[in-house]
Amino acid sequence: MKKMRCILAGASAVIALASGTAHAETVKIAFIDPLSGLMGSLGTNELHSWQFVADLANQQNWTGGPKLEVVGFDNNLSPQQSLTLLNEAADQGIRYIVQGNGSSVGMALEDAVSRYNERNPGKEIIYLNYAAVDPAMTNAKCDYWHFAFDANSDMKMEALTTYLAKDPHVKKVYLINQDYSFGHDVSKKAQEALKRKRPDIEIVGDDFHPLAKVKDFSPYASKIKSSGADTVITGNWGSDLALLVKASKDAGVTANFYTYYAPTTGVPTAMGAAGAEHVKYIGYFGPNTSGNPAQAGQLFDAFKKKYNDDYYVIASYTALNMLSQAFKQTHSTDPVKVAHALEGMKVQSLNGNVEMRAADHQLQQPLVISTWVKADGKDIKYDQEGTGYGWRTDAVLDAPSASLPTTCQMKRPQ
Repeated sequence: MKKMRCILAGASAVIALASGTAHAETVKIAFIDPLSGLMGSLGTNELHSWQFVADLANQQNWTGGPKLEVVGFDNNLSPQQSLTLLNEAADQGIRYIVQGNGSSVGMALEDAVSRYNERNPGKEIIYLNYAAVDPAMTNAKCDYWHFAFDANSDMKMEALTTYLAKDPHVKKVYLINQDYSFGHDVSKKAQEALKRKRPDIEIVGDDFHPLAKVKDFSPYASKIKSSGADTVITGNWGSDLALLVKASKDAGVTANFYTYYAPTTGVPTAMGAAGAEHVKYIGYFGPNTSGNPAQAGQLFDAFKKKYNDDYYVIASYTALNMLSQAFKQTHSTDPVKVAHALEGMKVQSLNGNVEMRAADHQLQQPLVISTWVKADGKDIKYDQEGTGYGWRTDAVLDAPSASLPTTCQMKRPQ
């Protein structure tokens, strides 16, 4: 009997040790985006956002055991460098990557992850995409191992043009975008949608410029002003948007700017008072939307205190929320099991109820249209970058309103 008690005690110790090891597991997530150069400040904010939410998840034990660690990899906004970093991450045993800046990078990673997983069964990698919004990524080029947490540009444009079509003051529209797949899609879809919904609107300009290379946008601002445009639609992001807004302000452009990325790092400061009532935003979250959960405000305040910066990459919260739920549901961090669990998953995020559509791995979520206005500490409680200005939510579109069909023919692993 004494011998049996010793055996049982030894077995219990082994089980406890194994349990402790499982709970001590750290899942590393490779953040592959620019951390230097013109887009460096943007990427740094986004890296901090992912790390901030990972810390929160660890503190609150979202996963039910495993810890999350987000590791930054500087890709210099280069698709080729990103593929090199993907291999480096894989060599380090990292099986989850996140990326968002640039659909050209995103599509290269999506394809590379798919090919890597085919060649390396048992070492699969999942790609969590938080901001690369070329519609092809969840349509013609969709892949089982890719999950998109931002609304794609077609979803945003459909919502935006429906809103614009109701405004009788919109008569002349100028399009200016970055010269790569995403920018061309924004231009094409804007023209198609406006022609369908408001054929009387005149497109008075359609410019493309190199991505993250233009330092002086004054020639473009002059063209916008001389065109007589009352509305500008741009998919620009990062320094390309900040410098465009600043140059337009200096040139005396009075047109309304409808953007996808005006809340991102550097743009609020560039706009300042001159952007008030003129710069708009279509996206998945408005910090001053009535009815936001209390935890959103708590996150804004805590992030500001820690980094002296603004938290706006809400996709980091949604993605790590879903990833954690998948770990908990499957009792595993294996990407094969986790990918299956993510399909069709529904969670409550900071912007309401969201669903990872199984058909194409495109998150279905509410969208908002907001305007840059003076913060008053009440309705506009949260400003950005200490400017004294923030985002007033003008419209909230529920998830079905922003949803579009997909052409994805998902190939699932056996």
